[in-house]
Amino acid sequence: MGDGWDLLTRIKGPRDLDRLGPEQLDQLAREIRSFLVDAVSKTGGHLGPNLGVVELTIALHRVFDSPRDKVLFDTGHQSYVHKLLTGRQDFTKLKSKGGLSGYPSRAESEHDIIENSHASTVLGWADGLAKANQVLGREDHVVAVIGDGALTGGMAWEALNNIAAAKDRPLVIVVNDNERSYAPTIGGLANHLATLRTTDGYERFLARGKDILERTPVVGRPLYETLHGAKKGLKDFIAPQGMFEDLGLKYVGPIDGHDLEAMESALQRAKRFGGPVIIHCLTEKGRGYQPALQDEADRFHAVGKIHPDTGLPIASSGVDWTSVFGEEMVKLGNERPDIVAITAAMLQPVGLEKFAKAFPDRVYDVGIAEQHGAVSAAGLATGGLHPVFAVYATFLNRAFDQVLMDVALHNCGVTFVLDRAGITGTDGASHNGMWDMSILQCVPNLRIAAPRDADQVRAQLREAVDVEDAPTVVRFSKGAVGPAVAAVAKVGGMDVLRRPAEGTADVLLVSVGALAPMCLEIADLLDKQGISTTVVDPRWVKPVDEALAPLAEQHRVVVTVEDNSRAGGVGSAVAQSLRDAGVDTPLRDFGIPARFLDHASRKELLAEIGLTAPDIARQVTGLVSRIDGRMAGEPSAEEVARD
Repeated sequence: MGDGWDLLTRIKGPRDLDRLGPEQLDQLAREIRSFLVDAVSKTGGHLGPNLGVVELTIALHRVFDSPRDKVLFDTGHQSYVHKLLTGRQDFTKLKSKGGLSGYPSRAESEHDIIENSHASTVLGWADGLAKANQVLGREDHVVAVIGDGALTGGMAWEALNNIAAAKDRPLVIVVNDNERSYAPTIGGLANHLATLRTTDGYERFLARGKDILERTPVVGRPLYETLHGAKKGLKDFIAPQGMFEDLGLKYVGPIDGHDLEAMESALQRAKRFGGPVIIHCLTEKGRGYQPALQDEADRFHAVGKIHPDTGLPIASSGVDWTSVFGEEMVKLGNERPDIVAITAAMLQPVGLEKFAKAFPDRVYDVGIAEQHGAVSAAGLATGGLHPVFAVYATFLNRAFDQVLMDVALHNCGVTFVLDRAGITGTDGASHNGMWDMSILQCVPNLRIAAPRDADQVRAQLREAVDVEDAPTVVRFSKGAVGPAVAAVAKVGGMDVLRRPAEGTADVLLVSVGALAPMCLEIADLLDKQGISTTVVDPRWVKPVDEALAPLAEQHRVVVTVEDNSRAGGVGSAVAQSLRDAGVDTPLRDFGIPARFLDHASRKELLAEIGLTAPDIARQVTGLVSRIDGRMAGEPSAEEVARD
């Protein structure tokens, strides 16, 4: 901690806030913003959301007694201030191995209750915790902070419906309304919240009218009540107050989320109420940092390493997978008027911004509602269009039932583009896209493409949108895309990336997606051990290419390498296809173990789980040696391969 953060360095826990007066609290807020800009500019992270919740978080910790009272953050990317106030002020390795997580983390602090960074879940958690308090007779409080963007998710409204059912069960919901989730929030509810900012005149008119009418003999009070009813009815159309109150939830607001005194007062009233209360506070994302405020796209929602004075990135990592997809979508849009795009509140992060500018009437942002996005895509396809739903791989998990029962069952031509597939690293366990090729394996007729380079992203995206009678999936990695990996031959629909100069090879290495360069490195290492290798890229990993089984039969060992969970992944599908074809060639599958991975860089995590060229080459060399040295009565080659 440097100079200029004198008050912040004295905060070791939430109760240290109790002894600060108004001027000191204002100073603390300024210090926190200064610290965040300085720290996050060096490491990267979620800057804008945290700059917007400084006073709100201070007020929460002054009014409630964490960890006895449970303070929950939806999504959790706005928890940096919470970390600072709960004794975690070393941000030097934020999101890096051994450093602080970019989200709440139970391993870090007893003040962190939930750590799943998927949106719209916090109200369900809060409902369950409040019920547990009631059953066990505890008087602890539960406070859930949820953004206006997360309220576009259906799960939030399912939870609200249940929360409202118990009028005497204490629960405080803070709606942090900053007009923006990842991008400017859109949709009906977002419009309600935005319009509320313009309705203060109603309150002022009503207050003045009440004074005048109550002094009017006989008709004053009845007339006031009539006007009040009319006003509430009108506001139902343009503001959420009536909507929440009709659910049975006490509504307080809107409150200036940067007015500490007003926030504390509202939270104290809600704390004493004894039932479910919604506090609607207005905040400014990126507050106090001019570069963030000038960023119209997302107010520096998430940044890499930047110059703290200008907000400009320090270094460019080159062309990334997302940009390649985005540019090809614009070309496809120009060629095919039936192609439309869907995003779930992440237009920029998934690369659809250029498509939206070129075809504003052909892009649909459904908000944080992946389930609705998938069903809507089925409707678009049935209506004669070809929707391309671009979403982070980890977020498609939320729409599995809709992919299965709405898209696939109805043979709808929908293309799902999964960004950030495989190990993403620094955002932690919930952001690794390591489940998609496993959970989608069981979906009938669905086809999965795993491009190995930029050229294949373009080619396989085009192949995917040409399919009109089944869902297709195109998945690619996070970050910079490497150089093109050329094919030397074709076998069926598969690309051969390497083969022996003559004769048959010992090992058939099945390379999945972006791991192609690593698989070629494995082949080089095996070659130095006298083990010849054929490397193939299936391109489409579901269904398994019919030519793979006959090719496997020509080799002594089959090895699959994928950036996905080993449980039910491509390796499992290949093994099943070999069994179905009666091919007994032993198979060894390499991938991600079925466990949650701590935050670290992608390179560090790949090394940790043994998904590197030297690790795999060493194991394959040992496997081939054991097969060569097998004596009568020892386990079969297939049994050895599965050890």
